[in-house]
Amino acid sequence: MLVDYLERGVLAGAIAGIAYGAYMAFVANPLIGYMETLAEGGEHGEHAHEAGEHAHEAGEHAHAAGEHAHAVSEATTAAVSIGSGVLWGILLGGVFALGFYFLEPALPGRGNVKAYVLAGAGFLTVSVAPWLVLPPTAPGAEQAYDPTLRIAIYVCLIAVGAVVAAASIYGYTRGSARSLPLGVVAAAVPIVALVAATAIAAPTIVESGAMPADLVAAFRGLTVLSQAALWVLVAGCFSWLRPRSDERATAEQREELLSSP
Repeated sequence: MLVDYLERGVLAGAIAGIAYGAYMAFVANPLIGYMETLAEGGEHGEHAHEAGEHAHEAGEHAHAAGEHAHAVSEATTAAVSIGSGVLWGILLGGVFALGFYFLEPALPGRGNVKAYVLAGAGFLTVSVAPWLVLPPTAPGAEQAYDPTLRIAIYVCLIAVGAVVAAASIYGYTRGSARSLPLGVVAAAVPIVALVAATAIAAPTIVESGAMPADLVAAFRGLTVLSQAALWVLVAGCFSWLRPRSDERATAEQREELLSSP
């Protein structure tokens, strides 16, 4: 049975990864390239202007070769982005399948709802919790800490996010036994507490530098939405690939095993 879950998870991740890779190739990469050009232009604009005047004639002769090299570079970058997206989706789908196999009886909801609950918990754990302190880094941003310390902080925040996600699910399960509104409130309390605690105790340590604040906000928003969409796609494809005839039987068997002494 575990193998079946993994096969579905990997296939679901591959499908979601293709979509994510296409987003990276055709949306994220051009935006990052524009932001990098903007950041470099802000720092070296005056020097580049003087050098550009002296190199104008040489630039005309190399224009055709430069366009060809640029096209090849863009095609290579797009191919790498799509391939990386597929690999990331497959990894995420495999981890999702393992988590769903072991946690399915404890997840609230029925049928395919369980998969989306797990996807939400995974997104909160892997992305939301760390990004509250270490938001997605925009090109040209200045980092307050060295990479080793940032990785350590990121890993610790993932652990915190996992605890918060578990507490939220547990709170909903206990609260919804009395009433649905109470369950929703109980689920929201740990998340709100996490947001408040990080905002007060650990404000962002990333500076946007000379980059326009609106552009940085748009970049971070797209990054968050793309990761959320990836989790939703994995959960949706995983549920869609599940044989309908096995849904009730599998859930009943897993619940019996969990409740047996």
